Amino acid sequence: MSRKTDNPDDEIYGARTLSASLPKSHFPDQEENPRRIYMAVRDELMLDGNSRQNLATFCQTWEEPEIHDLMDACIDKNMIDKDEYPQTAEIEARCVRMLANLWHAPEGPATGCSTTGSSEAAMLGGLAMKRRWEARRRAQGKPTDKPNLITGPVQVCWHKFTRYWDVEHREIPMENGRMLMTPEEVLKLCDENTIGVVPTLGVTFTGEFEPVKAVSDALDTLERETGLNIPIHVDGASGGFLAPFCAPELEWDFRLPRVRSINASGHKFGLAPLGVGWVMWREEADLPDEMVFWVNYLGGDMKDIALNFSRPGGQIVCQYYNFLRLGREGYAKIHGACYDSAAYLARELDAMGPFEIVFDGDRARGIPAVSWKLKDGAETGFTLFDLADRLRVRGWQVPAYTLPAHCEDQAVQRILVRNGVSRDLCAMLLEDLRSALTHLDAHPHKTPLGEEDASGFHH
Repeated sequence: MSRKTDNPDDEIYGARTLSASLPKSHFPDQEENPRRIYMAVRDELMLDGNSRQNLATFCQTWEEPEIHDLMDACIDKNMIDKDEYPQTAEIEARCVRMLANLWHAPEGPATGCSTTGSSEAAMLGGLAMKRRWEARRRAQGKPTDKPNLITGPVQVCWHKFTRYWDVEHREIPMENGRMLMTPEEVLKLCDENTIGVVPTLGVTFTGEFEPVKAVSDALDTLERETGLNIPIHVDGASGGFLAPFCAPELEWDFRLPRVRSINASGHKFGLAPLGVGWVMWREEADLPDEMVFWVNYLGGDMKDIALNFSRPGGQIVCQYYNFLRLGREGYAKIHGACYDSAAYLARELDAMGPFEIVFDGDRARGIPAVSWKLKDGAETGFTLFDLADRLRVRGWQVPAYTLPAHCEDQAVQRILVRNGVSRDLCAMLLEDLRSALTHLDAHPHKTPLGEEDASGFHH
């Protein structure tokens, strides 16, 4: 006979509360014992993938214990309320100044802010380019109804920007033998309506850096010849926290006068917890006044730039902790180890036979990632989608996906090597990959291109 009430001393899974499925669509009428509900929800989370084995994500999946403690200390702090939490606001300002230093901004007030991620930061950088272009056009008595933005093959945030703000997106497609933006392709698309060019420091699909300096030099020549002054915004979502430490000689940041703004993701190779990005402008004049808001109803007159309003302060505090804890030396050590592991993976994958390495994780050319495809003409009884699906049996998420236009007929697989993806984990992955190949050889099955959703691409 079932009981209508629980005894507080009941064992968790013997309690009435957990003798039925949790509500999934109707709002419950009664309150419940917190310990039992906690365990029920915690149990559901077991069905998620193991984030440490997620080699698709660019985001951090391991943090030091001190980071967890700082996040707990900040759980009730609203970043936007700078009057109530002035020290958290000061910590954000310190991070902005440190990034200005890291990315070689000119002397003067550091101009930038934290965001909820690099996608929001990209939106702000793009919007500033659009507003500056509109102001120049109006001053010249010219129309402002046909802005365009030039990018290489980019992830979805730039497609969102151009759609949300009615900007023509001139995305340079991939071609066989060319998977990145090049100066030649950029110049073909430039005109008086171009609000800016966005090279990516770590292309999502392969991991390679686009040639920021070469594009900048080409735009310098274009300005001398035509008078067109087209700025650059660098999408440094991943590379912005890699190149300064592991390829410091690479010119991609504010050392190039044409680079007017940069976005980066603190929760990727900035090593902060999920939920923080950064946008920086070269100087104050690059941030249009109409993008700055002043708020006086939270206890003081506060400057606000970001699109989002209320947001947690813990990630910013933890970003500052990482800056102090690691410094240039620590970031170089951590990321250097990731690059070394990526090179190890690339060598081992290349030796397996059926794979052609697309990008090998070279620190001078990209992020610590390895991407590969099946060799042209290779006789295999499987596709990369089948391989990705098989690796999930052991918990590994190694994404397979088709490339964007004009290479939709090519499939690529990719591994991101982040802090916490140790050499030992890489060795275990390789063993499981070899076992997967043995299984697929014994049980051939090819997933037709276009039916790859089961092992799709995760950003």
